[in-house]
Amino acid sequence: MKNHLSDIHRMHIGRLDLNLLRVFDAVYRTRSVSRASEDLGLSQPAASQAIARLRLVLKDALFVRVQGGVEPTPKAQRLATAVRLAISTLENALLEAEEFDARYARRTFRLHLTDTGEALFLPRLVTELAQIAPGMGIHSSAVPHDEIAADLDNGRIDFAIGFLPMVAGTQSVELMRDRYTVLLRQGHPFATRVLAKEEAATKLSEIDFVAVVRPHSETMFGMLLPGMEQRVKLTASHFLALPDIVQGTDLGVVVPRRIAHRFFFPFGTYETVDPEFPDIVVSLHWSKRFQHDPAHEWMRALLMRLYAEAPAPSVSGV
Repeated sequence: MKNHLSDIHRMHIGRLDLNLLRVFDAVYRTRSVSRASEDLGLSQPAASQAIARLRLVLKDALFVRVQGGVEPTPKAQRLATAVRLAISTLENALLEAEEFDARYARRTFRLHLTDTGEALFLPRLVTELAQIAPGMGIHSSAVPHDEIAADLDNGRIDFAIGFLPMVAGTQSVELMRDRYTVLLRQGHPFATRVLAKEEAATKLSEIDFVAVVRPHSETMFGMLLPGMEQRVKLTASHFLALPDIVQGTDLGVVVPRRIAHRFFFPFGTYETVDPEFPDIVVSLHWSKRFQHDPAHEWMRALLMRLYAEAPAPSVSGV
């Protein structure tokens, strides 16, 4: 860190101001000048001009265009952590004595959510924000699980929500619990033969499965159905294809009950097999660095109020 800070010190510091560094930080986090300008409430020309000024001062391109946005140069990569630390330190110092009023705040919160997580969490959250904090926005994307902790620390995302047992080194709180169930098409021969839960658990090896590509898919199958990873006969890229696939084939799918009620049951009738799978713990994760940021505290409280302790729906009799 000393080397990075000395790099900043060697700049022509008199030609820099905090706004230039804020634009640099936003472009680095979003990998996009247009998204950075939206986050900061600037016009795109103003953000581009700020980067152009930094390029002159630092004698480096800083960001180069790639498909879908920009990527940092090695020098920008080296400076990014020090710039984020400097901005965060100043912001935290200023915010300590500042009253946060969500009614008038303008801020975009960045969340890690999967596609199914977006369907479960975003509608209620966006509706609530429109009523109590109309100036706030949400940017949602799925981050690779091994990058979540680092992205929370460096501010690229504000919160991560989901079943994330592999994410360590974060602050977290349990929001809710769910449980996996096995869905089969109506009239599937397996469901008509197997009645007892203990019998179902031992005979699930007779079923072939469809699954969606997920970072934890193999872990999930190994935990729930030991030795059955080889029974996955179809792997799809998108979750929305699964209901039609299950309806039209003898493939089963293992899904949480909340997902079943959101994506499957409204559009068809299914047989359910309910072995005694362990609970899924859905948690809210954030970085200790932002523990006392008033805006973060407010959003954490809102997310917990909206979602904590919501019971998992029953699938019996469906």
